[in-house]
Amino acid sequence: MELSIDTSTEIAGIALSEQGHPLAEVTWTVGMNHTTQLMPGVERLLHISGRQLSDTTAVFVALGPGSFAGIRVALSAAKGISFSLSIPLVGVSALEVEAFPFASTGLPVCAVHEAGRAELAVATYRQSDGEWRCLRPAHLTSLDGLGAELVEKSVLCGEISGELEDALRKSLGDLVLIPPAASRLRRAGNLAALGWARLLRGEKDDPATLQPIYMRRPHITVPKHEHQGYNDQPGRVAGAGPAQ
Repeated sequence: MELSIDTSTEIAGIALSEQGHPLAEVTWTVGMNHTTQLMPGVERLLHISGRQLSDTTAVFVALGPGSFAGIRVALSAAKGISFSLSIPLVGVSALEVEAFPFASTGLPVCAVHEAGRAELAVATYRQSDGEWRCLRPAHLTSLDGLGAELVEKSVLCGEISGELEDALRKSLGDLVLIPPAASRLRRAGNLAALGWARLLRGEKDDPATLQPIYMRRPHITVPKHEHQGYNDQPGRVAGAGPAQ
């Protein structure tokens, strides 16, 4: 049995799976209560599934981008379980987890998070010839910059606020397909599928060195004038949109 953990943003998810196939999962609005709600949530999911934490044979964790505190809560829990049970740990980008449900479209799938300062954290993926590939890894860009990156019709997904969705449709028009918000919800079941695929390829991570994906360094440790260009983000990725 594998355990998947995702507290990257205000939307959290955990899942139990067998060889990447979900057995049980829960997704909920965690707000800023990642620390107090994650492990009780894991315990409840194990209880209703009739399983024990000791049954876990691998841990999959979403690495962000997103909430500075939220990502660290998930990663710390995943590392602790991996160490204590001596089981494999696999990290997956939260953007890839959001993009994966739309793999069957055959189109480029661009996952988007609002990153504040009029910037977007984006990554693009595509499934072709039966293989899921990252076309462009996570990076910061602007609305205009995103438009310049998209060279063909693409699916846009992720935690996109209504305001940003309107701006994207106005700016990019028929170049993009934006699925309904309900289908864009990030699910730990998809994290399980991606984590299992990586594990089958032998791509497990070292718990001692695995790091979160941040787009900027946290304000509390780095002076404001030093933030430019760092791959990190504090508390919220989004200024106008949901916490990331």
